[in-house]
Amino acid sequence: MNRPTLLGLLEEHAGRYLSGEEISRLLDVSRTAVWKQVRKLEAEGYVIEATPRLGYRLVSRPSRLSLAELTARLRTRTFGRRLQLLDSVPSTQDELRRLAEEGAPEGTVVLAEQQTKGRGRMGRVWISPPGKGVWMSLLLRPAIPLPQAPQLTLLAAVALTRAIRSVVPLDIGIKWPNDLLVDGRKISGILLESAAEDERLRYVVVGIGVSVNLEEADYPPELRDRAVSLRMAAGKPIDRTAIVVAALEEFERFYELYKEQGFAPIRSLWEARCVTLNRPVSLQTSHGLVEGVPRGLDPLGGLIVELPDGKREVVYSGEIGSGSAP
Repeated sequence: MNRPTLLGLLEEHAGRYLSGEEISRLLDVSRTAVWKQVRKLEAEGYVIEATPRLGYRLVSRPSRLSLAELTARLRTRTFGRRLQLLDSVPSTQDELRRLAEEGAPEGTVVLAEQQTKGRGRMGRVWISPPGKGVWMSLLLRPAIPLPQAPQLTLLAAVALTRAIRSVVPLDIGIKWPNDLLVDGRKISGILLESAAEDERLRYVVVGIGVSVNLEEADYPPELRDRAVSLRMAAGKPIDRTAIVVAALEEFERFYELYKEQGFAPIRSLWEARCVTLNRPVSLQTSHGLVEGVPRGLDPLGGLIVELPDGKREVVYSGEIGSGSAP
């Protein structure tokens, strides 16, 4: 049995139930095979209602992004003006790094309906099912020294927070350095990967993952108490195109502000939305464990942590322990 045949049957009878027995007869397969194929369709973003004694009913199809619609709605000067929209890719990060090495200009974007090997910070797997999220990478070629690279991570968090809130009125907080949370659960992650030469950045690839229309069943059990989608938080489906457009527009706006005025305005906006400040945390860094209370950012973008003895330490990279406050 191939998937289009089953999907064709469900679409042909859209709006009413088809029993598993009837599907088995029409496709000449077992009911177990029907169930397995239904599960595959659900994994691809189709919503199929299964009711005992009634059978299966196609409720909705996965929404697809449109390059024409994205281009028409985008009001940026540079970001997204060169945009690749892919059906499925292991990682948008890897695809854009390849383009960057080939000389792609700043503002180039790779956007995918699905990532099969999406990744987040610390090499974690990023759940990227088809048709339900915003999985994209943006290319920057900033003329800044390498030590200032952490500032771009914080800039990305500010821009994405404001972009999402412009589409969905949720109270979104930033967990250091750039995770976006709603009620303590993660809705988005940002991953910056860079290439440098002679202490100067050649380029930076900004990976953005926003869990837009995922449902609880899309998450593995171990993540369900720590992750949430915009749809789950808002109680309704969200326009993915609007999220993409807002993200690129806000990112371009803050990137231009950063180039004109430096890090200071970004720093203030980040601190205003951060949920990590002024709460005890444990930070795992490359130099060991740091325990204390974050008080703000230093001029380079490092996290200023007040230690139990009153001294202060600046942390530029690390991971907040699972037992800490957000």
